[in-house]
Amino acid sequence: MRTPRLTVAVLAIALCAVGCSRNTVHSDQSALAPGQVKVALVPGGPHPYFQPWKTALQQAKTDFKLGDTTFNETSAWNQTTQNSVLKSLAAQGFNAFGVFGVSPDTINSTFSDLKKQGFHLASLGSCPAGDTDNADFCLATDVQQAAYKAAKSAIEAMGGSGNLVHLTGNKTDSNTTRRIQGVQQAIDETGGKVKLLQTVTDIDTDLQTAQKAVADLIAAKGSQINGIVTTAYNPAVASAAAVKAAGLPVKVVAIDDDPTILGDIKDGSVTASVVQNPVGQAYIGSYALSRLAGGCTMKTPGQVIDSGSFVVAKDNVAGYDTQRQQETSQLRKDFDDKYLTCPKA
Repeated sequence: MRTPRLTVAVLAIALCAVGCSRNTVHSDQSALAPGQVKVALVPGGPHPYFQPWKTALQQAKTDFKLGDTTFNETSAWNQTTQNSVLKSLAAQGFNAFGVFGVSPDTINSTFSDLKKQGFHLASLGSCPAGDTDNADFCLATDVQQAAYKAAKSAIEAMGGSGNLVHLTGNKTDSNTTRRIQGVQQAIDETGGKVKLLQTVTDIDTDLQTAQKAVADLIAAKGSQINGIVTTAYNPAVASAAAVKAAGLPVKVVAIDDDPTILGDIKDGSVTASVVQNPVGQAYIGSYALSRLAGGCTMKTPGQVIDSGSFVVAKDNVAGYDTQRQQETSQLRKDFDDKYLTCPKA
């Protein structure tokens, strides 16, 4: 889900694409009424994970009486392309942005440039690399914690010992690094009873890439594998299908709630899945942006907020979404009570 790091020269051109046009400057930073707030959600590229953002954004428009909303996933995972999209949306009058940055190492520069123009920003679904977020806040899965939960579930299903394989996304993505750390933490807690047989990265570009990687893995090491933990969407779908088709006694713990994965949990061919909260990211992210545009400020600028993750197994697969809805409601309350400072009415 990531592209290589931009060079300094390319980044300079990309940032100019966002900020060098006077037509995009939004100098009026006075409080806006909800109907004046226009929210754009901009993922870095096409991916199934972001599809729930569309319906959540439309619900947010209705519930919070926003002036306008749009969803633009851009045509490719490229920071220059994403910056051009942000420039275009700003020129169209959008004044609040939820952005899944393509390049976590450089997205803060884009955020800073947009902030200078008076826009309100949320980094949604992914935080910038490092300890600083130049957006107003980051609302995303605590991916290290989610990966830890997934690995713990896989290890438990394996009986506490054996060989575990980790399938994940782009190696250069800071989120992938955190996921690898979460899986390793769970393995370390076994005191050597579980061995990490292999970590396979860079296989979340599309389903075909993931299917080939999983097929190659099973052909080479299928008999040695006791468990597979997947912390990226396409490898989860591919590994569940491949293990089921091969009839291997491998415990699979997936990520997210693709209908195929949920069906496999129900029939027992997948042990569990760690489900994230993209709906909450889009819905509450839009809510918080509207409050910021209305005159509120973040008590801690750039605060990182966990949007939640949940282990879904056979015993709770039928009703897990209730828990996710409750978490989303709690996020809204937390913004009102903990994260925002708002002028008195």
